[in-house]
Amino acid sequence: MTTLHRGLASAALAATLFWSVPVTHAGDDLYTFKKDIAVGGEGGWDYLSVDAAARRLYVTHATKVVVIDLDTDAVVAEVTDTPGVHGFAIAPDLSRGFSSNGRESKASIFDLKTLKLIMKVDTGANPDSILYEPSRKEVYTFNGRGQSATVFDATSGAVVATIPLDGKPEFAQVDAKLGRIYVNIEDKNVIRAIDIKTHTVVASWPLTPGEEPTGLAFDPVTRRLFSTCDKVLVVLDPDSGKVVTTLPTGSGVDAVAFDPGTRNVFASGSDSTVTIAHIDSADKLTLVQTLKSPARARTMTLDPKTHNLYLAAATFEPGPPAAAGAPPSRPQMVPGTFHVAVFSMKGPS
Repeated sequence: MTTLHRGLASAALAATLFWSVPVTHAGDDLYTFKKDIAVGGEGGWDYLSVDAAARRLYVTHATKVVVIDLDTDAVVAEVTDTPGVHGFAIAPDLSRGFSSNGRESKASIFDLKTLKLIMKVDTGANPDSILYEPSRKEVYTFNGRGQSATVFDATSGAVVATIPLDGKPEFAQVDAKLGRIYVNIEDKNVIRAIDIKTHTVVASWPLTPGEEPTGLAFDPVTRRLFSTCDKVLVVLDPDSGKVVTTLPTGSGVDAVAFDPGTRNVFASGSDSTVTIAHIDSADKLTLVQTLKSPARARTMTLDPKTHNLYLAAATFEPGPPAAAGAPPSRPQMVPGTFHVAVFSMKGPS
C-alpha cells in the first residue's frame, strides 16, 4: 500500500534534516492521535501516496482515488474510473499521476493539475503496486495474478517491457545509485532486483526468517531495505543481498514507511498497532513506540515535511452468524465510515 518513492531526493532530505529533529528513545511517547479525516463511501481501500511538494495525499478507495489537501486535512477532489484501484504513483516532473486498476488490468494516466484522464494502458493481470522511475521516466505496475511487472513510458503510455517475476509482487522501491528497482515477492519470501536499463531481474535474495513480505521501504543513506513480513520487519543490505537484522512487529503488517528526517521506520498492522523503530546505524534498530491505531488499518504513508502518519481505516461490525460447523463470518464495514486517521509527532518537551 504504501507509497513509492524516495531515491536521491530522500538522501538530500536526510542530509538536510538529520539534526533538525530530536531523536526519541524507547519509552517516550513519540506519536499521538491528531484527527480523523472523514471520506465516506463504500468499498475497500489499499495504498496511500503523498506528494509532499504539492501538499496532496492520494488515497485509493474502491473505484476511485480520493485527493486530500495535506495543509487543511480536507478532501478536495476525486480521481474516478479506476476499477479495483490499488496504488497511485506520482511524477512531479511530468505533473502526472498513475493508478493501478486491478479489476480491469489497466493503469490510468492522469494530469495532476486537472485530475483529468489522459489515457489508459494495458498491464498484466491484476496490477497492484505501482511505481514511477524518474531517470528513465518509466512506470512499473506489479501485477499480482500476472506475476510480472509491466513497464511503460510515462509520457506516451507505450509499453516497453513485461518482466516475469515468478511470484506475486507487492511493494517496490527505486535505488537511484545502482539503477535498480527492488520488489517484494510475497509467495516466494524473497526480494528481486530489477535492472532499469535492461528490464531484467538481476538478483533475488531470501528474506529468512521473514515470510509473506508486503511493504518495502528504502534508506539510501545507510543503504538498507525494510521489508514487512509476518510479525517481523526484515532489514536487508542490497549491496550484499544479506539480511542484517530483524525487529518484531504486530500481526497482519502490510505497509512500511521511512522518514529520512527523523531516521524512523514505521510498520502498520491489522492488529491496531504501528511499530515505530529508530535507525541507530546501518545494522541496528531500536524500538521507539508501539502506537495504538484503528483496527484493520494496515495501509499507511508519511508526510516527510510534517512527519505526520496517515492510515486508511473504517468502522467494522460483526458479520452475520455462521452456519453450524462453518468458520466465523468476516466483520463487515459500516457504510459511510471510511476515513483517514492522522497521527502527529510530539514536539520537544
